[in-house]
Amino acid sequence: MFVLVGAVLGALIGGLQAKKSGGKKADILQYGVVFAMIFAILGLFVTLIIHRMAL
Repeated sequence: MFVLVGAVLGALIGGLQAKKSGGKKADILQYGVVFAMIFAILGLFVTLIIHRMAL
């Protein structure tokens, strides 16, 4: 759950960041994908930590 939320949130933040910087469509797409991957990995770590604490 955290992974999906992180990916969507990262894509939105990355896209908005690139758009604010005046990037073209390819720049917005690249920022969105990279931020989505970063946030998804962070969400994965959060999920693992929560799962380990529950055991």
